Amino acid sequence: MAILPGIPIGDHIDLTGLANGFHTLAVLAALRGQQSPADDTSTLRVHTPSGGLHVWYRATDNRPWKSSAGSSPGRALAWQVDIRAHGSYIIAPGTTTQQGTYTPVDDVREPAALPLWLAQELDRTGHLPAPHIPAPRPVPPRAQQAVLAAGGRRWERTLAAVLAPVEACGQVAEGAGFSDTLNRAAYTLGGLIAAGRLDREAAEQALRQAAAAARPGQELRIEQIIRSGLAAGLDKPLHATGRRP
Repeated sequence: MAILPGIPIGDHIDLTGLANGFHTLAVLAALRGQQSPADDTSTLRVHTPSGGLHVWYRATDNRPWKSSAGSSPGRALAWQVDIRAHGSYIIAPGTTTQQGTYTPVDDVREPAALPLWLAQELDRTGHLPAPHIPAPRPVPPRAQQAVLAAGGRRWERTLAAVLAPVEACGQVAEGAGFSDTLNRAAYTLGGLIAAGRLDREAAEQALRQAAAAARPGQELRIEQIIRSGLAAGLDKPLHATGRRP
């Protein structure tokens, strides 16, 4: 793992005493002529029970920053400096766990805007998703078979349209509003099922497959969202307008 990924440090540089993330973050800031975030009195900072420090910043441009671990050989800002953004969580100040209490450093309780120089460093070290999102993947074959068995190809287009936003979430590793997207899809399917326009078993099977493909390993969360969305949708039948198929 590099001390500062993407920034070569020659063998002649004396790294004696460089022992933790406080040090590597200070070195990065010094190289950019900036103050270390650990010393930024304008934003919320929280001492952790282990002796670390959480520095909070607010993203102001809606960019979906990615998380990273400072010991990762892949995406990382600096050695032993972890980044928590989309898809991650952080302990709120004042929280007490078995290890101790997360204590604010001073009287500042609001995260400041993410400094431009730090945003540039996060961008440089791969903390943003790819600049383009590939086209949504096709409906999984098993889902297609379920739809065909339930009512023929005339229903396939309807289900594919509902599943498309869920499948598109699979092109983004984190974020993308997956929970809301899945909930809307489940609600819509519930309405179509209630109106007799889709077979319930086949529609639920197809939705679960699409969601699992988009977010592998999150089956429990997926099941909870689908169950809630379907229940709400079943109370609001979505009848076809115009000529019925």
